[in-house]
Amino acid sequence: MTIKLKLELASGDSLKGAPLELLAEGVSIARAVVGERGEVVFDARPGVARLAVRVDRSILRSG
Repeated sequence: MTIKLKLELASGDSLKGAPLELLAEGVSIARAVVGERGEVVFDARPGVARLAVRVDRSILRSG
């Protein structure tokens, strides 16, 4: 199953290149990167679950 999203921030800032995770019931089931115009495409197995999207925090550096 393909899930397509378009992300737009109210501030007008770009999310281009940001890694995202698709979560089903809180568990990561797919990853994608925000494209040039805010588009994101996730490929996931079909099913019934409560979905959410979050930024993949693995890119954050501490300190």
